[in-house]
Amino acid sequence: MSTENIPTLYDWVGGIEALNRLTTRFYEHVKVDTLLSPIFVHMGADHPAHVATFLGEVLGGPAAYSEQYGGHSHMIKQHLNRHLTQEQRRRWVGLLLETADELGMPDDPEFRSALVGYLEWGSRLAVINSQPGASVNEHAPMPKWGWGEVKRPYKG
Repeated sequence: MSTENIPTLYDWVGGIEALNRLTTRFYEHVKVDTLLSPIFVHMGADHPAHVATFLGEVLGGPAAYSEQYGGHSHMIKQHLNRHLTQEQRRRWVGLLLETADELGMPDDPEFRSALVGYLEWGSRLAVINSQPGASVNEHAPMPKWGWGEVKRPYKG
């Protein structure tokens, strides 16, 4: 089978509509989560859509986040000096996956493995970039996640 017939993770999950449903419902849960709600207390109404757009690009969808907001360096800037903890990171990942289950998103092992891989990688990077002294590489490439591998590995 040629790789041109293999859907992207973005297509597999259902595109931006599915990601918007996921992030909207997820942040509804975040608002009432005692560990996560303090982090997002000043979250704007457009935050779920921004995260959906970011995830869409990472999962192989259109480059809308890069075009509208400036790419990966912009996302990193959102985490600077937030002092995130591993406990918060684990809860964020777990709650997002619970929300995906709640909404009946694809649960096949291949898709979930790729999704969990990205969430683990991205959330750990967010914790690192939230600590004192972290800086932003303005030329950091946007991560591109695929089926079982990172297409463009990126550190920092």
